[in-house]
Amino acid sequence: MTAFAPELLAWYRQNKRSLPWRDHPDPYAVWISEIMLQQTRVDTVIPYFERWMAKFPTVEVLARADEQAVLNLWEGLGYYSRARNLHRAAKLLVEEHDAQLPEDTKNLMKLPGIGRYTAAAISSMAFGHDAAALDGNIRRVYARIFNVEEALGTTQAEKIFWSLAEDYLPKGDAGDYNQALMDLGATICMPRNPLCESCPISQDCEAYQLDIQDMRPVPKVKKAVPHHVHTAAVIVEDGRVLLAQRPSKGLLGGMWEFPNGRVDGDPAEGLADVIDKGFKLNVEIMNLLVEVRHAYTHFKVTEYVFRCKLIRSSQKVNLRWVSLDELDDYPMGKIDRQIARKLSSPPENEES
Repeated sequence: MTAFAPELLAWYRQNKRSLPWRDHPDPYAVWISEIMLQQTRVDTVIPYFERWMAKFPTVEVLARADEQAVLNLWEGLGYYSRARNLHRAAKLLVEEHDAQLPEDTKNLMKLPGIGRYTAAAISSMAFGHDAAALDGNIRRVYARIFNVEEALGTTQAEKIFWSLAEDYLPKGDAGDYNQALMDLGATICMPRNPLCESCPISQDCEAYQLDIQDMRPVPKVKKAVPHHVHTAAVIVEDGRVLLAQRPSKGLLGGMWEFPNGRVDGDPAEGLADVIDKGFKLNVEIMNLLVEVRHAYTHFKVTEYVFRCKLIRSSQKVNLRWVSLDELDDYPMGKIDRQIARKLSSPPENEES
C-alpha cells in the first residue's frame, strides 16, 4: 500500500459523498453513472441518473427501448453519442454476454463508449478488480501530490499520470481508492482555492509543501474557439411545425431540429439558399423569431431563427410535421429546445 493510501482510505470511509449510484451495487448502475459523469458535473447527473434507472432499470430494458426514448431522456446532458453508445452496448450485452457486463478492462473496452478510464472505474468499483482509474479530479490530485510540471493534455503528462495511477494503486482496495481520489478532488483538492488545511494527505503533497498548489496542475494551452453563425426556419401550418431529423452519426445524431444551416453573411439573406440546399424547401421569411446562442465543446454558435411561410417542398424522409403540443416528445439539442419553448410559450401581451 502507498504511503498516503491508508490516510486517504480512512478519510474516504468517514467522509464519502452520498451518491445514488453508490446505493446500487450492481455493475449496470456503475456503468450508467460513469458514462453520465463524463464531461458532466455530479449535481447535474443525479436527477438524470434517477430518471434513467426508473425508466431503464436493467440492461435488458435498455436494449429493448426505442432510441428516440433514450435520447429524449438524455436531453440536456449533452454529448449525445454517450446515450447512443449506451443503447448500442446494451444490445450487444444482451446478444453476446447474457446481459452481463464483462468484469475485466480489456473486454469492457470492447463495448461502444467505454474507454480506458471508464473500464477501470467499472472494473474496480463494480467488481473489485485492481484497475487504476484516471479522471479530471484524479489528475489534479496527482499533479499536486507529485508536483507534476507537464501541462494537462500533453502526451508526456498523460504518461506520467497513468504511471502514477498504476504504481500507487493499493491492491485489494482499488475501488475505494479510485473513488477516494475522486471525492478528494471534488470536495477538497478543488481547481481553485483548495482546502489544503483539511486534506488528509497534505503532508504527502509536494505542491502544498512548496506552497504552489494553486499552480498545479499546469493548464493546457487554450486554442481560440471558432464562432459559427447559423440561420433557421420555423415553418408552422395548422398548429404543426416542420422538423428535420439529424443523421444518426455525428453531432446530435438522431436528434430533431428546425431546418437550419451555417451562413457566412447576413442570416436573413442566406436563409432561403441554406434551406433549399439542405432540405429542398422553398420558403418566404416573415419575421425574426428569436436569436439563440450556445457554446459547444470546440465552437460557439449564434442561430438566427425566422418564422417562414412554406412555398414549395420536395418530400424528404428526414422531415416531419409535428403538432406544437408534441414537441416535448422529440429529443432536441439545447438550441432547438429553446426555439421549441419559444413556440410553446404564450405570446407576450401587447401594450394597448
